Amino acid sequence: MKNRLKVLRAERDWTQADLAEALDVSRQTINAIEKGKFDPSLPLAFKAARLFAMPIEEIFDDEYEEG
Repeated sequence: MKNRLKVLRAERDWTQADLAEALDVSRQTINAIEKGKFDPSLPLAFKAARLFAMPIEEIFDDEYEEG
């Protein structure tokens, strides 16, 4: 799953540890999500969307294209 977490985090000058603390997960989890090695749970995706005040679809992209 593609995501914009790294970009959104950088725009706020947050470290992975800062974001991890805000989302109540480990820094390793943030690293894995940013690298596309791990897809966040739905509750975690909602939590990130609330934190960045954005719709989930603007942060996470399942890379599925119709057609």
